[in-house]
Amino acid sequence: MSYVEGFVIPVPEGKKEAYRAMAEMAAPIFIEHGATRVVETWGDDVKKGHTTDFYGGVKAEEGEVIVFSWIEYPSKEARDAAHDKVMADPRMKPPEGGMPFDGKRMVYGGFAVMVDQSA
Repeated sequence: MSYVEGFVIPVPEGKKEAYRAMAEMAAPIFIEHGATRVVETWGDDVKKGHTTDFYGGVKAEEGEVIVFSWIEYPSKEARDAAHDKVMADPRMKPPEGGMPFDGKRMVYGGFAVMVDQSA
């Protein structure tokens, strides 16, 4: 069964296009190195919770939008093999002017798929 690496990132509203451009540049590199799908989403209906929520999880600040992203791989082994290749790829160097988000507040992890259904 496939393997998913997920990300939650707070991105300043004004950096949406810079983030999109960075994501469009990076997606083919992930696929070249073994990913089967890359999805980047921009929050437009992310509620603030009573106890916890996406905003609290990444310590989002006023004016930041939650980005929820995932990369699919055929297996955990494929993800592990791709990771070092992607990070070593010279095309993955940060864009001029730096990243369009604070990477220290990004939350990410790898997930084994339990259920996968499609219509």
